[in-house]
This record gives sequence, C-alpha cells and structure tokens, in this order.
Amino acid sequence: MTRDRVRAYLLGKPEALEDYPFGPEVAVMKIRGKMFATLADNREGLTSMNLKCDPHEALMLRDIFDAVKPGYHMNKRHWNTVVLDGSIPRGEIERMIDSSYALVVRGLPRAQRRALEASWGSEVIYGR
Repeated sequence: MTRDRVRAYLLGKPEALEDYPFGPEVAVMKIRGKMFATLADNREGLTSMNLKCDPHEALMLRDIFDAVKPGYHMNKRHWNTVVLDGSIPRGEIERMIDSSYALVVRGLPRAQRRALEASWGSEVIYGR
C-alpha cells in the first residue's frame, strides 16, 4: 500500500484525527485524543507506521513479516513498526490498522466508548 492509501485508510476510521505533535515529519492518528498510529517516511524513502498490538500478536507478526519490527520510539511490547515496502499484503495491513484502532477504543473510558458505538455501531468500531 502506498503512503496516501494508508493515510486515507487510517483517517477513514470513525472520528480519526491527524495531528503533528512531534513535528511535521510524523503524522499521528488519534481517536478521542489517544494515539492509534503514526505515519512517517524514513531516511531510505520508505514509509513506516507504528501500530498498537496485542503483545503475543506483536511477536507473531514480527516472526512472519520481515517488514514488522518492534515499535520505534514506542513500548516495544505493545507497538510494532510496519515498513510499507510492498512485502505485506494490503488486507493484512488493513487488519493491523483495524486491530490497533480497536485496541485503543477498548481502552477509552466507558462513556466515550459507548458514544462511539452508538454513533457508528460496534461492527464498524471493532470489525465484527
């Protein structure tokens, strides 16, 4: 997936907003003020993103895909860095984004979570 397609997919999540708290080089995608992804270009010209992940799944994805690394500048137990080098199928990238978003939504206060679910439906939020 290209940077533009990934960015569009990230911002297509319900109520997702883009912010630049670390400077213009790193886009941070948030839901209700909580980060669920970052998007940046590296020195080699490749785009990468950090995504939240279940710790067991994070390790598994790192074993399966060479382009998935421990989260750069993040808690490496809960975050992966995904390099968009074309080696990971689009569906898998979208699944990782969906999972990151859902994990962050699940961590929101109950009232915020319920408001999202009421507005968008749990199928849209959690992918069920």
